[in-house]
Amino acid sequence: MRASRLLSVLMLLQGRGRMTAQAIAGELEVSPRTILRDLDHLSGAGVPVWAERGRNGGFQLREGWSTRLTGLTEPEAQALFLTGLPAAAADLGLGGAVASARLKVLAALPADWRSDAQRVSSRLHVDPIDWFRAGARAEHLAAVADAVWKNRRLAMRYESWSGIKDREVEPLGLVLKAGVWYMVGRASGRDEPRVFRLSNVHALTPLRQSFEYPDDFDLAAYWSVSTRRFEASVYHDQASLHVSARGLALLQQFPPAVADAARRSARPIGRRPGWSRVTIPIESVDHAVGQLLRLGAEAEARTPPALRARMRDTAAHLVQVYARSPRK
Repeated sequence: MRASRLLSVLMLLQGRGRMTAQAIAGELEVSPRTILRDLDHLSGAGVPVWAERGRNGGFQLREGWSTRLTGLTEPEAQALFLTGLPAAAADLGLGGAVASARLKVLAALPADWRSDAQRVSSRLHVDPIDWFRAGARAEHLAAVADAVWKNRRLAMRYESWSGIKDREVEPLGLVLKAGVWYMVGRASGRDEPRVFRLSNVHALTPLRQSFEYPDDFDLAAYWSVSTRRFEASVYHDQASLHVSARGLALLQQFPPAVADAARRSARPIGRRPGWSRVTIPIESVDHAVGQLLRLGAEAEARTPPALRARMRDTAAHLVQVYARSPRK
């Protein structure tokens, strides 16, 4: 365990340059104290690690020094063939490069590891798109990706909830979520990044102007915070329901925030065996009516009163519609 971690610390310093003990500890999911001990062991073993104090300080290797301990272990070789999504690489125009790289890695592995590595990759397939859905179009993906790699500004015509507008942006990264491509970028004149859905881009022109990529920007961290903030902003109210066992199961097919809330809040109703009382977040009464109609008679809206009234009126209207004889 320690030998593997020491090598990981060494590879981090070699690949990223100066890092704080806190940053290394975060990467390896151990305590900073453990990392400080590891750095002492590396130094004692002759690895030229030195520390620089101060606000921008940290640990780094002596300039020009590197290790050749870069061989893969067998589990690492297998894991390498699981990384990335072939479809995503193809979307980005890197399908051929990924295939070529995999062949080179495979050829470099010991003979008895090759079949294991190929078997691992052939027995796991990742399909990131939900049932009964197709991936959203992203016809400008290749151009956006090129601008991301080269730190080039983009001019685009983009459609948002407020309409179609022309914008200039600095593309900071790409995210593939549930089969949909998004770009994180800074709009002209703004410091705070925002998220752009690529299928909403009507026209795009790469510009010659480059931009300085922010040193402190972390795409994964930004996306995590951004998605949590978005999900929290969507739901403005709560609804309490009585649901049957089947209704509770059907709620698990709703968006994660709703499904999780239903599962956590479910409490048995004594006078209705097999039924539970749940509380779920809702965007609005109108949106909730459309969602709860999917549950049919397996759920009864209790509060807010406006939701219960709308469900009652909608059900009454449906009775009238289906009471009429169909016309030919």
